[in-house]
Amino acid sequence: MKICVHGAGAWGTAVAVNAAARHEVTLWARDAAQADAMSAARENSRYLPGLALPASLAVRAGDIAQAQAGADLVIVATPMAALREQLIALRGTAAAVAWLCKGVEPALDASSPASFGLLAHEIWAQVAPELRAGVLSGPSFAQEVAEGRPTALVAASPHAAVRDMLVDAFHGPALRVYANEDIVGVEVGGAVKNVLAIATGLCDGLALGLNARAALITRGLAEMTRFGLALGARAETFMGLSGLGDLVLTSTGDLSRNRKVGLLLAQGRTLAQAVDSLGHVAEGVYCARTVVQRARGLGLEMPIAEGVVALLDGRMSPQDAVAALVGREPVPESVQQPQPGATASPRQSP
Repeated sequence: MKICVHGAGAWGTAVAVNAAARHEVTLWARDAAQADAMSAARENSRYLPGLALPASLAVRAGDIAQAQAGADLVIVATPMAALREQLIALRGTAAAVAWLCKGVEPALDASSPASFGLLAHEIWAQVAPELRAGVLSGPSFAQEVAEGRPTALVAASPHAAVRDMLVDAFHGPALRVYANEDIVGVEVGGAVKNVLAIATGLCDGLALGLNARAALITRGLAEMTRFGLALGARAETFMGLSGLGDLVLTSTGDLSRNRKVGLLLAQGRTLAQAVDSLGHVAEGVYCARTVVQRARGLGLEMPIAEGVVALLDGRMSPQDAVAALVGREPVPESVQQPQPGATASPRQSP
């Protein structure tokens, strides 16, 4: 199989390294200087220092059409903010396409309360519905995938051929790939867990204890599930790898950038200081507001996500955000089912 990976960040490099053991893989970088440096050193010193790139992995820059010529599968490994541009550029390609980003696109008109960002599959439906496409997601840190440590992912798409191709491309001795038709649920899990991980990082940074962390993760899963069901996802998806699995990993793992944001905010850092210290994108910072906005438009309560937004906006201190959560009135534990007809369509006023 011939594979082209767009984006030479940590995750793009990790999946390219994994696939290069069995397939012909080209890793395309936007920055020509970065591509030259990686080719010369056989290492991505900025994002995955110390990891040797296999000799079979080609690193390219420049004409992206030439880099992906004849590809059977194109992997988009950019942040959410760049996905729309990538999918527009891929219009008409015969290759299957899959994205790795987890989050929500920034609103196209941030000044309008009627405009909110879209999940990746909604962008696909809007700009390039003719593509055979899907998402590769699940609980995974790029560093561990690149090192060949055991990992399980989910390949989600409404197209069976795309799911099968992703399994064929990446399933191997250390990486298991499970197919799933529920692209909505997989993407909701990948986006909302980033927001919830900021909350658990805050909890850990304030030394509230393991009981509090477990409560936040569990109630966060309920929020994620309510939100996903209202958008048309399947409930069982949230008990799988892209729901519970990714939530637990991102909320507790020391390699989690979103969790680190919460830890730094608890230490008194400003949001700008926390983000600048990462060196990578923390998608939860950018999609938290959109998640809450869309939830309100669907008539849903997401108190943990709302607390994160208040914290990121500077309307609450870390201590006040926690106090607001624990001071809420008691409610039944069950996940509230969305009312029929409650689903909001893309760009609809919330």
